[in-house]
Amino acid sequence: MKALEFAVDPAWRILFKDMGIEVEDVLRRAELPLDLFARGAVRLPAGEYYRLWSAIEAEVGDPLFPILLACSIRSEAFSPSMFAALCSPNLRVAIERLAAYKPLIAPLRLSLHEVEGGAMTDLKFEWLDVVNQPPQSYVAMELLFFVALARLATRERVMPTRVCTPTPPEPAAAYLEYLGVSIERGAEHAVRFTEEDMRRPFLTADDRMWQAFEPGLRKRLAELDESATVAERVKAALLEGLPSGRASMDAVSRQLSVSKRTLQRRLSSEGTTFQSVLQATRHALATHYLESTSLAAAEISFLLGFEEPNSFYRAFSDWTGSTPDSVRRAALAR
Repeated sequence: MKALEFAVDPAWRILFKDMGIEVEDVLRRAELPLDLFARGAVRLPAGEYYRLWSAIEAEVGDPLFPILLACSIRSEAFSPSMFAALCSPNLRVAIERLAAYKPLIAPLRLSLHEVEGGAMTDLKFEWLDVVNQPPQSYVAMELLFFVALARLATRERVMPTRVCTPTPPEPAAAYLEYLGVSIERGAEHAVRFTEEDMRRPFLTADDRMWQAFEPGLRKRLAELDESATVAERVKAALLEGLPSGRASMDAVSRQLSVSKRTLQRRLSSEGTTFQSVLQATRHALATHYLESTSLAAAEISFLLGFEEPNSFYRAFSDWTGSTPDSVRRAALAR
């Protein structure tokens, strides 16, 4: 189970140069160490990463920031996992490879779903850290990225047939011009490609390069798993499992491929317990849902893995000394 962190690659400095902004100005605005990009490949928690992203957006000062960024993407500015995607024979294989190695870049799950009898394929995005919500411009950039990747690799103006997200970015006309299709409002984050475009050959395909990159990517993925604390792994497992009712230590230990006794011992060595991580995760999620969504308390209770709403109300009172309704009213009043 991978830590819920974002990679910050030194190659970003190329993009900063292309966009005419200074690294130090961005880092000061984000309140991050000024030598961040001199440290090699580093990883940031979601909150710090989103602060960095928002600082870049503010320094650029253009409402079309995601489109500008997509247009600035070049192969030399990619991290190894992104560059490996360019070595793929086509977009389908590139997405499958990036889905496997996305934890090296961000806590984001990619999945492919065939629609219309296989004539189209939906690429869906799911952020695994549901407590720290990404800036709208970051979501827009993820939607644009795979279109930009396909165009870069095929040297064709590949256009999706459908793009949707809960909060479409503005101005809509600019995104229509870039994508060739309007971004719709929908419950999911998704981009739809024709099967023809999914199979369109990449001119950048290089299987020998992929064979050279893949062992390193597998090694980095294993190292990332090892570097995460046990508490971080448990939290990540809970974030995935809570909506399906998999909140028990049995379920989490099976997902992490360790025994309950081993999981307890490792958490104890980090100064915590499974119950503490579970309650902290539920508390954070409950606060997020109450302050950022219109979900009813009964629905939130289900998403947090409680068997019935009264258990959620009692737990929330223990966490906060308040009720879910009062927290929501306070959020609405702000």
